[in-house]
Amino acid sequence: MEDTTLATALVRLAQLVSRVYAEVGKEFELTPQQTQLLCMLLGGSTGMTDMSRALGLERSSMTGLVDRAERRGVVARVRDQRDRRAACIELTEQGKEIAYAAHRKVTEHVEKLIGDIAPDDRERLEHLVWTIVGTPAPRS
Repeated sequence: MEDTTLATALVRLAQLVSRVYAEVGKEFELTPQQTQLLCMLLGGSTGMTDMSRALGLERSSMTGLVDRAERRGVVARVRDQRDRRAACIELTEQGKEIAYAAHRKVTEHVEKLIGDIAPDDRERLEHLVWTIVGTPAPRS
């Protein structure tokens, strides 16, 4: 029997979005995780620990991801102004160009997935997703 629970639907949605990151990443010769990293850094410099949590990566995996992105020239490590022992990650100029382009393509792909959902349903879904994510909805 097919499992049709909301949790299963959300897992399938997460898998679908992961595939979008993979497809877009290929266009820029990035891994899906590198693509996510760059898109997330569009919000500004972020601490390694915070980024590790956001991406669901262990510390060593996060370090490797940032090492590879740094060698590629798309991110740089900088000292955290609040805690000089900690490092933050920020986009380089090249990284910003790629991140904006990748984010635009990811968004376009996801918009196609959303399709013709009615405006009221779309608004409700948006509210519910932000509630699930646990952060306030960005202001338009």
